[in-house]
Amino acid sequence: MARGKFTMNGDLNDRIDAMTATSGTIDPLRRVLVIFPGALGDFVCVVPAIEAIAARHWGAMIELMARAELARLATGRTAIARGYSMDAPHVSRLFNESSATDSEAREFFAGYERIYSFFASDDARFRKALGAATDGEVSFHPFRAEDNCPGERHLAAAYLRSVGAPDAPMRPRIEPSREDLQAASDAIASLGCDPSNLIAIFPGSGSPAKNWPFDKFATLARMLSERARAVFILGPAESAIEHRLREYDLPVLKDLDLSTIAGIARLVSGFVGNDSGVSHLAAAAGAPGVVIFGPTEPARWRPLGRIVVLDSAVEPDEVAAAVTQICRDHDSDAPKRHRVEKHVL
Repeated sequence: MARGKFTMNGDLNDRIDAMTATSGTIDPLRRVLVIFPGALGDFVCVVPAIEAIAARHWGAMIELMARAELARLATGRTAIARGYSMDAPHVSRLFNESSATDSEAREFFAGYERIYSFFASDDARFRKALGAATDGEVSFHPFRAEDNCPGERHLAAAYLRSVGAPDAPMRPRIEPSREDLQAASDAIASLGCDPSNLIAIFPGSGSPAKNWPFDKFATLARMLSERARAVFILGPAESAIEHRLREYDLPVLKDLDLSTIAGIARLVSGFVGNDSGVSHLAAAAGAPGVVIFGPTEPARWRPLGRIVVLDSAVEPDEVAAAVTQICRDHDSDAPKRHRVEKHVL
């Protein structure tokens, strides 16, 4: 299951350079803006559509207006070259009665040759105001793309169809930078760990109803310790379980930047998570993993990549077997997908 230790020298430096190198020339005078209001999981699902937009406008600077933390994550790690917060005043001005003539909004939006908005697509006032604020072409796309593309099972496919690129590759890609990988390595080293045989566990999500029971995660970590070491990655919403993890003497990393989590996902052997945005991020950053789904439909919402999806009724021994197998397959570069006969969706 080992994928090699992380050291900032030799062949690994070459590998990082290859991962973070950019190709082509960006013309800063040709600017394309994507406006997207969703959370982390939604954003990862729209990344293939953004890549299709970048391919369509080859050479243009692709910019993103989104939640501030997602704009930061996307910049330089996806096709996005520059990001802005959705809380910028330029957006709120477009909801004002006088927005069609608002000079500050026009100063911001006028320079784009093309705008793709997944925001307020059903708001007639916003549509009119955004059109008036730019000299470029504007198109509006539903935030929940299944509203217009009910035939597409996965949300990423629906987003691709909504931007007119149904045949484009569907798998999201988020490339950690050299700095992300170094921050990830430092975080792991702070626990006295290295990435070899390390499994990241993401025990939270945006809804408690989606979470596999904590005791099962703890049992899983003990089972994995026979072959690997597990580290729990906690966000602000999971602070309540930190003391329980400490009681089990389980290693914890908490309140990390999304970019550092992407770096950790690139370095570790694999991950286990719930139906959550961070599971989408880990898969998009290249980690193989096991994702445990409860009430939501995995055919539409599952992370895309080398992922095994299990039902929430699954037991820790089955998850341990699945994560061990998928990491082994990943290390041998075998594209086959492990099938767990019981509880597989």
